[in-house]
Amino acid sequence: MTNLSTFVKRIRDIMRNDAGINGDAQRIEQIAWMLFLKVYDAKEADWDVEAPENEPYTSIIPEPCRWSNWAYDDKSGSAMTGDKLLNFVNNVLFPVLKGRDAEYEGETIPGIQVTADTPIKKAIVRTTFEDANQYMKDGVLLRQVINEIDAVDFGDYEESHAFGEIYETILRELQSAGSAGEFYTPRAVTDFMAQMIQPKIGEEMADFACGTGGFITSWLKELDRQVVTTADRAAYGTSIYGIEKKQFPYMLCITNMLLHGLDVPRVYHANSLTHKVLDYTEDDQFDVILMNPPYGGSEKADVKSNFPADLASSETADLFMSVIMYRLKQNGRAAVILPDGFLFGTDNAKINIKKKLLSEFNLHTVVRMPASVFSPYTPITTNILFFDRTGPTTSTWFYRLDMPEGYKHFSKTKPMKLEHFAPVAAWWNDRKPLTQDGFDKAKEYTVQQLTEELGYNLDQCGYPHEEEEILDPLDLIQRYQEERASLNAEIDRVLAEITAKLGGNQP
Repeated sequence: MTNLSTFVKRIRDIMRNDAGINGDAQRIEQIAWMLFLKVYDAKEADWDVEAPENEPYTSIIPEPCRWSNWAYDDKSGSAMTGDKLLNFVNNVLFPVLKGRDAEYEGETIPGIQVTADTPIKKAIVRTTFEDANQYMKDGVLLRQVINEIDAVDFGDYEESHAFGEIYETILRELQSAGSAGEFYTPRAVTDFMAQMIQPKIGEEMADFACGTGGFITSWLKELDRQVVTTADRAAYGTSIYGIEKKQFPYMLCITNMLLHGLDVPRVYHANSLTHKVLDYTEDDQFDVILMNPPYGGSEKADVKSNFPADLASSETADLFMSVIMYRLKQNGRAAVILPDGFLFGTDNAKINIKKKLLSEFNLHTVVRMPASVFSPYTPITTNILFFDRTGPTTSTWFYRLDMPEGYKHFSKTKPMKLEHFAPVAAWWNDRKPLTQDGFDKAKEYTVQQLTEELGYNLDQCGYPHEEEEILDPLDLIQRYQEERASLNAEIDRVLAEITAKLGGNQP
């Protein structure tokens, strides 16, 4: 494939002509399932070559449904297209991958079946397609998109590596794809957190709401620098654990892991909040936890019943914080993104979660981030909490990361970059109090101050005031578009909840 940099644009241009595609969110989901099958096909070719002669590799995907058997176009004019292709994808491929039998050319193709004995690298096909959608209605345009994707040679190391960068572009598009933006944490943030947590070969990290796998990818990037031996490489491949509740980001994450060379990605399609936290044992704990829990949502009573009464918050982020504390190993480390509401919250559950955090864990650092880090999806101001399980907190440092010079507001065209964390990275190993314009920028508080004097209010070294921004017309239009996208995402979320409660189907 040539000119990888225009890959996403070419596919988007094709899909814009299809009546079944409505917006970037559906466009990216459409690309995602095809990319997964293409990447998985390349992996299966590797597994087939590596299999011992006495145990040949067998695919969980029936032969007619394997990518190389239906999607490949040898330019002889025999490749399926138009209505024939559309019928195959809608009435054969998708039912079979979802586990249902289908009729094809006079034969019954059995649906994929998964049992407890099915290897993870095979079971992921069924779980990836459980709730996947095929939106396109024009079989000729579908063939054109398939040909674009099939042109990528994942057997070629350089091209496969280059496509990893293209895949990052696709994930970044989620930030402006309506409600899908919730699945993506800016790479600058995940990279910074992974660097500060300092991964080590032999450790296992977890993300219990892993979305598209951003934290896992940043962890693997840091760990890869330490790989020297084959044993190191094996430890690298088994160092991650992820759970994702929603089908679409789960599919993106699995594809992401396959692209990063993980033959057996331990990423599961499940809800981390549906397990009783008191039932977790040491076998369920991890050396490192990196994550950005969903926030702003509320949970039903049956979910809250999985938590001790004093920790049973209605706020999703609070519940994930409890899961994190129960699943962090002794001497383990964690870096977690939480909204301002957690820091200053005074309801019983939040106070009790903070009591547990400070009395059983060492909350050594809180990094306050600017409000527009997650723009345009949400304007909520967030923070990174760094803590470990080495003993109770004795003191906590707070550091306010201000907007970089020349920036008034992060946006799609001016996103946050890793270099913007340079001030806090430089301060990290040489900590000292800092003030700016008469306000605390970095300050250490004893646990007595935080608990007895401040009543568990962790809202320290915050942003002292908001200046009125006077933007030029183009920036003003950009801000309006971002805020409109955020509002539309919230409207879509509420409508989806109402539709679900009324027992209807989402469009």
